[in-house]
Amino acid sequence: MDVLLEAIGWVGSILIVWSLMQARVLRFRWMNFAGAFVATVYNGVIGIWPFAFMNAAITIIDAYWLVRLYRERDDAEVYEVLSVEPEDAFLQHVLAVHGTDIAKHQPAFTAHAPADGAKRSTFLVTRGDEAVGVVVVADQGAGVGLVELDWVKERFRDFAPGEFVYRSSSALSDAGFTRLEREKHAALDEAYVQKVGFRSEGDRWVREVTTPAPSAE
Repeated sequence: MDVLLEAIGWVGSILIVWSLMQARVLRFRWMNFAGAFVATVYNGVIGIWPFAFMNAAITIIDAYWLVRLYRERDDAEVYEVLSVEPEDAFLQHVLAVHGTDIAKHQPAFTAHAPADGAKRSTFLVTRGDEAVGVVVVADQGAGVGLVELDWVKERFRDFAPGEFVYRSSSALSDAGFTRLEREKHAALDEAYVQKVGFRSEGDRWVREVTTPAPSAE
């Protein structure tokens, strides 16, 4: 029993330390919550009350943030979609800083507009004063837009804030798009693509653009 109890204590400690290595906010909170809960039980059983109290407090704090994060993940008032010019200085800064990560998810994307002058519509997804994602759509004519980039910072990736561009914002319809398409490739998260309303059609994913209904006052 002593060996089992000690193993439980080690599991709690490892989870807490491991959680600190996580970039994603939601993953960090869940792992930290689990580790602190296990550590609370372990320290309570062996009677180390100061550590039991500390870990109990951490468990409660993590539980509060988990509830808040899940409540906010689909809240259109938390995330805002801003239409910006393709060569906007801040947008280009964001794309440059996160260029390596962006290349992993959209290898063919280039930060600057194509030399042929093809029109792009670019959208920054923000949370407060922080840019958390970028969506870039190339105008194909006749109301059709090709999604060239749909990227979110790693720590916000569990919340998929990019979906607000498709579902909760009128940004796409305001830009004149009635239909969106995106090319299929190995790095594409197909579960996410389907979640935001795209369907498979030939060698592309497609969806129609609709204007969101105004929220009730």
